[in-house]
Amino acid sequence: MNAEFIEALNQLEKEKGISKEVLIEAIEAALISGYKRNFHSAQNVRVDIDRDTGHVRVFARKTVVEEVLDPRLEISQEAAEEVNPSFQLGDIVEMEVTPTDFGRIAAQTAKQVVTQRIREAERSIIYEEFVDREEDIVTGIVQRADNRHYYIDLGRVEALLPFAETMPGERFKHNDRVKSYITKVEKSTKGPQVFLSRTHPGLLKRLFELEVPEIYEGIVEIRSVAREAGHRSKIAVASREDQVDPVGACVGHRGMRVQTVVNELRGEKIDIVRYYEDPVEYVSNSLSPSKVISVEIEEEEKVARVIVPDHQLSLAIGKEGQNARLAAKLTGWKIDIKSESEAAQEEEEGFDEPLSEETDEPALDEGDIAEETEWNSVDDSEEEEKAPESPEAGEAGDEVSSRTEEPKAE
Repeated sequence: MNAEFIEALNQLEKEKGISKEVLIEAIEAALISGYKRNFHSAQNVRVDIDRDTGHVRVFARKTVVEEVLDPRLEISQEAAEEVNPSFQLGDIVEMEVTPTDFGRIAAQTAKQVVTQRIREAERSIIYEEFVDREEDIVTGIVQRADNRHYYIDLGRVEALLPFAETMPGERFKHNDRVKSYITKVEKSTKGPQVFLSRTHPGLLKRLFELEVPEIYEGIVEIRSVAREAGHRSKIAVASREDQVDPVGACVGHRGMRVQTVVNELRGEKIDIVRYYEDPVEYVSNSLSPSKVISVEIEEEEKVARVIVPDHQLSLAIGKEGQNARLAAKLTGWKIDIKSESEAAQEEEEGFDEPLSEETDEPALDEGDIAEETEWNSVDDSEEEEKAPESPEAGEAGDEVSSRTEEPKAE
């Protein structure tokens, strides 16, 4: 190695951001292993590279002792004093043992070390760049696909988009441009691995941030997102300024802003509702586009009992319970939906109590009483066996008869 090698290290430090001193120390450590391997030496050695000229020297390190047991590691005090009279017992004596052809070995080792360190540094830089972009949106180009993933070129790294993280019916071809959401970034032996998603609720949130300047500037805030990718989504928005309508800002002039997001999500329907601190108003808005007559809140059980017009019941519940399910996920409340007629009927049944009447029938003797009691008990048991199950016994969102929705964790 020579001065040109040192100049090359200086250039690498400027271009790649890799410290020259770190590279030289790594080369010196590698040269120690190379020396012991090529010259079958078990002695302690130190390699020194001149920072200006690049000249390489190897020094054997020996401990000064009274009696030498291992000449590869120890030196007598008399021999040490010949090198320098100031050496005492226990001192370390360094003696140059640089082989004549060590320059070739040094050059090969230096090349390998520098190449490896450059690769590691680039991987580290890429990892740091993308780990800071977790939960952000990126645009990439589809390169290829295997049995489980699409491979998306993001410029400096090839990211993975699992088939399970694409929307139903969504297929990509080579060179298609795709917007995706970074879910996580991991280190691996082959470099950083970036995982993407097209179904994550965060993608919807980031798309609105791109399209709505008020959200990007912090005037309008997305408070909650509920999404069933490829089908329907709901977002709750609030404004920090009274004169700004958060729903109107997200919809845009003639719906252009929200339509851009819908097009990117391949036609996924999006409901934009205003967020309220009052749970009654919030739950009522979350069931949009259905109209709501009243909302009764049970704070302890986190249950909202909602009454809607008869003709709006199916709209409030949605296809396969989707609207009510998304509303529950958006608000964090368990939502029990009933039609106006059902609520009225339940209220009437609650006040319709049977009245006791006097009869002129003759009194029963003890035997008759026992017989009557036995007949009634049998009849009651049969009635219990035939009693239909409560319509609320099923799980939330299964059928129209089960109109209770529980919030689900994201």
